[in-house]
Amino acid sequence: MPHARTETSVGTYESHSTSELEDLTEPEQRELKTKLTKLEAEIVTLRHVLAAKERRCGELKRKLGLTALVGLRQNLSKSWLDVQVSNTYVKQKTSAALSTMGTLICRKLGGVKKSATFRSFEGNPKEGSRI
Repeated sequence: MPHARTETSVGTYESHSTSELEDLTEPEQRELKTKLTKLEAEIVTLRHVLAAKERRCGELKRKLGLTALVGLRQNLSKSWLDVQVSNTYVKQKTSAALSTMGTLICRKLGGVKKSATFRSFEGNPKEGSRI
């Protein structure tokens, strides 16, 4: 089956069977082509307007002393803050804190176990009865 290719506004091509194009009348095809041309022109205009606004934004930032380095630093600070409040980071910090606390408790219990008072409790029952 023969195919026709049409270019889209972003420069890619879509394949359509020629039977689909044949289903359109000549006036319908002209109307669609006119709409496509107008839409592509609007896209070009919007790109130019966006570029102009981005340039103006850059000028205003320079006048305010907001250099790229300052912006980068602010973005990094915000990203770090976002990481700190994320569930994964909070879980990791909680896990680390619990691990550290567990280690400290084990050390303290080890110290208590080595103490003379604890050893007197560990002794045989006859020795413990002297207390």
